[in-house]
Amino acid sequence: QAQLVESGGGLVQAGGSLRLSCATAGRTVSSYAMGWFRQAPGKEREFVAAISVSGLITRYADSVKGRFTISRDNAKNTVYLQMNSLKPEDTAVYYCAAGKGTSVQLGLIGVDSWGKGTLVTVSS
Repeated sequence: QAQLVESGGGLVQAGGSLRLSCATAGRTVSSYAMGWFRQAPGKEREFVAAISVSGLITRYADSVKGRFTISRDNAKNTVYLQMNSLKPEDTAVYYCAAGKGTSVQLGLIGVDSWGKGTLVTVSS
């Protein structure tokens, strides 16, 4: 399994931006799809975004489409999530995930490794 460490979370006002980073080590994650999930208090963990090995194919949850951008730098073994126009409903712990394969159809079952998460709080 890969070791994934998220950073960049924090408190931001509605309409603001944050950039999350996920540093990876161990398993060669540059050969697998990567993604971000989130879990709000009292809710189940949900898919946010996924990116292919090359970075050319991305997929987003409808709730973040047009506001969030996922990217990766395989040379740095890092995955990013740029979050713009943040809303209070985006408040959650955000988790980086390494897929078991290369598909961006990344669901909970398709995740091989998880980070410990970083908290994003959006105030109204």
